[in-house]
Amino acid sequence: MPVLVITGTGTEVGKTVVTAAVAATALAAGRSVAVLKAAQTGVRPDEPGDAEEVTRLAGAVTATELARYPDPLAPATAARRAGRAPVRPHDVAETAAKLATEHDLVLVEGAGGLLVRFDEDGGTLADAAALLSAPVLVVAAAGLGTLNVTELTIRELRSRGLEPAGVVIGSWPAEADLAARCNVRDLPEVTGVPLLGAVPAGAAGLPPAGFRASAPRWLAPRLDGMWDAVAFRELEAG
Repeated sequence: MPVLVITGTGTEVGKTVVTAAVAATALAAGRSVAVLKAAQTGVRPDEPGDAEEVTRLAGAVTATELARYPDPLAPATAARRAGRAPVRPHDVAETAAKLATEHDLVLVEGAGGLLVRFDEDGGTLADAAALLSAPVLVVAAAGLGTLNVTELTIRELRSRGLEPAGVVIGSWPAEADLAARCNVRDLPEVTGVPLLGAVPAGAAGLPPAGFRASAPRWLAPRLDGMWDAVAFRELEAG
């Protein structure tokens, strides 16, 4: 997969940390990696954004950010309030396609969920994925409520003819409750796609060298890692 689009089931589910883990694992496997942040919101010009965070954690990636808006809002709304041009799906697709000619893997990170609007015409990350014919990795929360929103996201991908690559849990708690433990088994059943990893809560707080060394253990072989869903489920079941 030369281009992999990464979306979340909502905000604050660990999308950027998962992107960094995928990048670090691919780099460890000897692949060249580019990361494209389609639209960065809620960050001042002098602050590091998500693309910079991926670089800090993962290492030698080519990081690109198409646009930045100061308000922590959906990109279309943030662009309108800032009086700036919005990012459009074809902008994302064109940039990702160019990066793909120069790298083994391009990771396109969205903003929030799959259908968050980029522009006033209703363009979304899903539209960019369609233009790229790229699979979409869904980052989900661990606990109660995640089954519904994850299944809805996968259904929307399929309704658009897009390929769901799988699901990664973006922040797995140190002490998982009953709902989280059950979700490890239930997520593949309700979505019909594999669970491809679980990133520990607080992973972004690791020293970069520790993050890079650990990342392959959080992701399944399809993402160049060594994480085993069956073994993980049995371990967490106690």
